[in-house]
Amino acid sequence: MNIQLPPNTQLLGLIFELIPQKTATLYPQYTTTLHAWFLDKVRLFNPELSALLHDAESKPFTISGFEGEIATTNSLLQLIAGKTYHWRITAFSQTVIDWMHHWLSSPPTIINLRYSPLEIQSINFSLPPTTYHQLYQTPISKNLTLSFLTPTSFRRKGHHFPLPLPVNIFHSYLRRWQEFSGIPINEAEFLTWIDESVIINRHQLESVKVAAGKQGKVTGFIGAIEYSLTSQAHQNSEFTQLFFTLGEFAPYCGTGHKTTFGLGQTRLGWCLKPTALETWIKQAQLAKRIEEITAILMANQKRKGGERATKVCQIRATILARQEEGESLPDIATDLDMPYETVKTYVKLARRVLNLGSRE
Repeated sequence: MNIQLPPNTQLLGLIFELIPQKTATLYPQYTTTLHAWFLDKVRLFNPELSALLHDAESKPFTISGFEGEIATTNSLLQLIAGKTYHWRITAFSQTVIDWMHHWLSSPPTIINLRYSPLEIQSINFSLPPTTYHQLYQTPISKNLTLSFLTPTSFRRKGHHFPLPLPVNIFHSYLRRWQEFSGIPINEAEFLTWIDESVIINRHQLESVKVAAGKQGKVTGFIGAIEYSLTSQAHQNSEFTQLFFTLGEFAPYCGTGHKTTFGLGQTRLGWCLKPTALETWIKQAQLAKRIEEITAILMANQKRKGGERATKVCQIRATILARQEEGESLPDIATDLDMPYETVKTYVKLARRVLNLGSRE
């Protein structure tokens, strides 16, 4: 499984073929464990890079959830022993690729997760290794079609914005391009051109609210959309080239936020089958329960409103909802990067409020 990267590689996608050694339960937010496993592998070789990837606002990698036959039992998901699953990682910065050169020279054979060891059968390229300058040579086409296989959303004025408006889509890609490509673009001028020049030809989209990342919930969209340009737009050859280049960049960098927790998985072309659909259904159920508990906790707050009060209630609701799903408090504490005693206290306080409400 020794994978050779071409010299000067700056972007790539990997796909892992995995077989669970035993049937095991998955919790809806299991991508937090995959995220932690990946960062731990980075830490073993480059602790500074691992800390940077953990803390940076713009993260130069994405991970997917598992793709394959995921069974459902009651409110839980299951990986089936002996079945084949796929997992994807992309990277799009020179520092991460430099680490991958080392990592892939002697790649792991097992992904040790708390629910089941997964034997790595193979590691291959899901997206070709390339450079930003090579990507910038993307041929001009008539249309650009993108599919969003996992829930995708943007942050706008402190809230989720689950619509693939051209400015939101291309701002998402441009922000990452500006930070990691080394090829500067006039952001304001390009986004104005996008707003004036991009046409939505067709779309087939559906919104879904899921529990995602370490805390809280996200309202996102899945589906496909086709864009084209006005005839006048082609008069600006630089921005026309960038439009199609960023479309080619999309599968590497993902779309929107929480792409390092499986959201915003993006493919070129028209594809309406979301990946790991069972997972997102379960996450939607978990998100609904978190929302219900949060509302109860907020109603019992002495001080109404305020970002801090809302965040604390959401965290407590997340912990309680995940415990109701069968997760242990130590595992939840690890996923949330919180002290175990704090998590234990939070769930007690949340349960006390719910018990009081049920007696009224």
